[in-house]
Amino acid sequence: MTDPRVEKALARFDRVTAQLDTREGAVRDAAHRERQRLNAGLGRTFKHILVAVGLVTLATIVVGLISPIGIFGLLAAIGVGAAIVALIALGGRRSVAAIQVTPDLPNGEMVQRFDSYLFRARRALPAPAQSELDRISAQLPPLRQTLERVAPLDPMAQDARRLMSVHLPGLIDRYLHVPEAYRGEEVKQRLAEGLAAGREALSDIGESLAKADLAAFETQGRFIETRYKDEISE
Repeated sequence: MTDPRVEKALARFDRVTAQLDTREGAVRDAAHRERQRLNAGLGRTFKHILVAVGLVTLATIVVGLISPIGIFGLLAAIGVGAAIVALIALGGRRSVAAIQVTPDLPNGEMVQRFDSYLFRARRALPAPAQSELDRISAQLPPLRQTLERVAPLDPMAQDARRLMSVHLPGLIDRYLHVPEAYRGEEVKQRLAEGLAAGREALSDIGESLAKADLAAFETQGRFIETRYKDEISE
């Protein structure tokens, strides 16, 4: 007969390892999505650099055909090209910064930017907050799929956009502005609770939108059944 204390310890171990597996899975998935975004961004940056270098080269050739530019002109053209490349490369760097949102930004891109922000901010936060960020990140892919079908001006989409662009990043940024000496357990707990509240709000929005899709699906099904049932039976 197994000792009850052993069974209790094993059950606790199973719970802890299951939580770790879930957390590591969310972190791994978030890292994979961030690598995909970084690769896409690097590809765009490389294309911009090629275009810029090509334009500078073309301009140098055209000017050289009209009037000899000499060695100093060539050096100036190289310097201009290098400066443009540096500006483009620096513009492509990513850091933990506020999410830039425009009114016409598609909902799917909004979720992508928020997902990337969470991934970059995660390392600077305490463990309880990291766990909440992992839970938020795990629910973003289905939320993105749902929001992509909704207009940006939809009231629920607007609530989700405010949470992802203003409220949750603002909470994280304000925490990071607090000097480390003042980041006690109470402050860390408030951060985790705020993130949890935001996560629940996003979950409620996603669930409401999903229920609306389900209701539309059922309505369409009933319409087809009512419209064509008699014709099929004939």
